[in-house]
Amino acid sequence: MPLKIAVPDLVSNSYFPAAAAVELGFFREEGLDVALELIFPVDKTYAALRDGQIDLVGGSAHSALAAFPEWKGVKLLCAQAQGTYWFLVMRSDLAPQRNDLGVVKGRRIGAAPWVDLALRRLLLEGGIDIERGQVQIMPVPGAVGDTVNFGVTAAEALADGKIDGFWANGMGAEVAVRRGVGTVVLDVRRGDGPKPCFYYTMAAISTTDALIERSPETAAAAVRAIVKTQKALKQDFQRATAVGEKLFPPAEAALIAELVRRDLPFYDATISEKSVAGMNAFARDLGILHGHPAYRDVVATPFQSLWKS
Repeated sequence: MPLKIAVPDLVSNSYFPAAAAVELGFFREEGLDVALELIFPVDKTYAALRDGQIDLVGGSAHSALAAFPEWKGVKLLCAQAQGTYWFLVMRSDLAPQRNDLGVVKGRRIGAAPWVDLALRRLLLEGGIDIERGQVQIMPVPGAVGDTVNFGVTAAEALADGKIDGFWANGMGAEVAVRRGVGTVVLDVRRGDGPKPCFYYTMAAISTTDALIERSPETAAAAVRAIVKTQKALKQDFQRATAVGEKLFPPAEAALIAELVRRDLPFYDATISEKSVAGMNAFARDLGILHGHPAYRDVVATPFQSLWKS
């Protein structure tokens, strides 16, 4: 019976290493038969992990707390890429300027559950009072069901005038920009926004303590597969196109190699103590974490040596 890895957004660059590890055969090279699933939103992805419906999650690291309070029962195996990876995109006709957070005042901003937490904290750290500024952070119209591709749906909602902006992945941002309906205000991964926001989260691979205890070799093989995928895409990012053609609509398949090329500097499986400290501080500030778990309580440290293998 194959292992199942689920991502909360499939037509996306955010969790592409996980999808590519399946489609390019790197899990198979490591002796794992892995099936890829889409479960949206990310809190449901982690709930499926907790409930034993899936074996691995390729999603935002902080969101594990939705199903595993205080990091009890879950571990981060490795990073798919470094840093908070969402973009703030606003309607182009608002003439938004790069890094001008004031543009959100009085506007409707679409964001997915648990993803929205990063935007709320970022705005607060950037000096924006969400209530006083009448910023409406809301679900994206049409983003219903558990097989939604959020970024692309957000770009469509922006084009249709259903929202004034969105906080979503690079694919959604690229689609909106290329259609002329959206302008990037923040690209956190590349230095925009308040400094702490880079460390709010990262795209990670997670599994349960139970799986690690039951089959540490499976967990190790999963890490090796992700590291191999990152290396393969660094050597030839055009391989992303073949994956996109299998998984994405044609328009998005044509974009994915360029988005992966831009992300390559962040392709590193390492989960640093600094990253975990920043993420946990963010989670405590939001009230989704109350304690001060140690690094080893969050990260599957026995597999650290594989990150650079």
